[in-house]
Amino acid sequence: MSETVTAHALDDDNEFTGDHHVYEPFKVGLPKLKPYFDELWRRRGFLTEASRATLRATQANTVIGQLWAVLNPLLLGLVYFMLIYILSGQNTSPTQFAHLLSGLFLFYFIQGSMTGGASSVVGAGKMIVNTAFPRLLLPLAAVRTAFRRFWPTLIVLFLAMIGSGVGVSPVQLLAIPWFIIAAIFAGGLAMIMATLQLYFRDTASFLPYFTRIWLYISPVLWYADKVPHRLQFLEVVNPLFSICGGWSQILIEKQVPDPSTWLVALAWALGSLLLGGYYFMSRERDFAVRL
Repeated sequence: MSETVTAHALDDDNEFTGDHHVYEPFKVGLPKLKPYFDELWRRRGFLTEASRATLRATQANTVIGQLWAVLNPLLLGLVYFMLIYILSGQNTSPTQFAHLLSGLFLFYFIQGSMTGGASSVVGAGKMIVNTAFPRLLLPLAAVRTAFRRFWPTLIVLFLAMIGSGVGVSPVQLLAIPWFIIAAIFAGGLAMIMATLQLYFRDTASFLPYFTRIWLYISPVLWYADKVPHRLQFLEVVNPLFSICGGWSQILIEKQVPDPSTWLVALAWALGSLLLGGYYFMSRERDFAVRL
């Protein structure tokens, strides 16, 4: 069922009549895009405040909260480094730890966008029922929250790059547009997860297992060009091959990714955004009933 469709004025002399609402089955379809995006832009301040409220609720805007946001992936990076490069007996280079951190930090930004998006609509149930606003602001606020948790890790990554001998290069400035591509990809995933969680309430419980497997089959713990031959099909089906692989190539190897890598990463990002945007917006009018 969807929101109120029509209201009819009936005989005022009958106490059981008057304006009443007629509910009709929900039909998938996009709202009028121009008014929708105009309102989305007009209410952009809501996105910022919603993100700040989430950070305050988790104390992520405090010094201790931001320190833990850095320490958590840093400690995980140390554990993975020991397991993969020390206990396995593989040859190591000083730059491998920096590569591991760069991939983990970007991966946790994408993961944070997904998990935050999954809870964004369900967690705002009362607001959705009682207030009219573009619901797309909710998963976008989750992406902003993930970014606020991501940027302090760049300081640690910079120190790791200096300490491991990676150094700095003008090529690394390409990490800015590359991160924008990753953020677009993460935004699309946040919209998809927000909608899935509304229809399938076990989505958030399943996500940690999915993301852990996704981490292991992505070029985060290892280099993209080191994938075994039997697993090369992952280069086609796993979007993080291009997104995380290009990110490491820019920051750690200080090389410009091939045009094909740019195109593949951009295609995954735009595909995620379009699919997520359509899936979310076409069902947005059904949210109040589902909650």
